[in-house]
Amino acid sequence: MPTIVVEVMPKAELLDPQGKAVAGALARIGKDGISSVRIGKRFEITVDGPITDAVRAEVEQIAAEILSNSVIEDVVGIHYETPAGETH
Repeated sequence: MPTIVVEVMPKAELLDPQGKAVAGALARIGKDGISSVRIGKRFEITVDGPITDAVRAEVEQIAAEILSNSVIEDVVGIHYETPAGETH
């Protein structure tokens, strides 16, 4: 069955406190050369049939309205993956 991956990240202009905490922890354990870290979300949606234009449109709507908070987050990627040997 095909899987649709939706990636959501904090808006670039907003502070990412989780990313800042991770960057600080990396610096404390001696991992130099990393200037910043940003933490986002990844959603994997499995669909029962082929990925049609209607499915794509519905997932884009779900991503914009449910999976992300448009005030503070951007949907940065929607990828369509199919098991080996299948096409979409």
